[in-house]
Amino acid sequence: MTMLGRLLTSERAASAAEFALVLPLLLIFLFGIIDVGRFMWEYNEAEKATQMGARYAVVTDLVPAGLSTYSFAISGGIPEGTAVPVSSFGSTTCNKTSCSPCTGSFCGSIGYNGTAFTNIVNRMADMYPAITADNVKVEYQNVGLGFSGNPDGPDVAPLVTVRLTGMEFTPITTLLFGAPSFSMPDIRAALTLEDGSGSVAN
Repeated sequence: MTMLGRLLTSERAASAAEFALVLPLLLIFLFGIIDVGRFMWEYNEAEKATQMGARYAVVTDLVPAGLSTYSFAISGGIPEGTAVPVSSFGSTTCNKTSCSPCTGSFCGSIGYNGTAFTNIVNRMADMYPAITADNVKVEYQNVGLGFSGNPDGPDVAPLVTVRLTGMEFTPITTLLFGAPSFSMPDIRAALTLEDGSGSVAN
């Protein structure tokens, strides 16, 4: 048999050729499993950071600063001891620059505490460092708790909802195969306001 014939019928490199064909699929499968685990880990971190942000927001200074000092009994004409109606204050959503939109007649007296907002973001970033101020919104909604003329705290004890939006997840396969990054689902956590004063949370 000629050398060319032996070369054409040789099977010595067959396993290497088969491995070369299977290797890309094996790598996609392997890194896909790793990426699923990474996504679940990062999503859990983001979820816990949001819960931590909500807890911090309800026990420290309010972002809508005027809400903590405004007397709905004196300035708003609401009889003392009664719940503040949503016509006086309904809700407001705060971001890194302002609290708007705001519903209710109180909105003309609302303020903005940028330090309080930054403290919430920083507390969340302690848990998940990828979080920035652009990703956080804090909503204060009147749900009928509290009472006008409260001497011990804000007249309204709103439901405080911290929302985390616009977070991106970049898979490892992006580096190897050009897979795109994708947006993580929005996350929110809500608690009722407690003292709403100070800068330290447990």
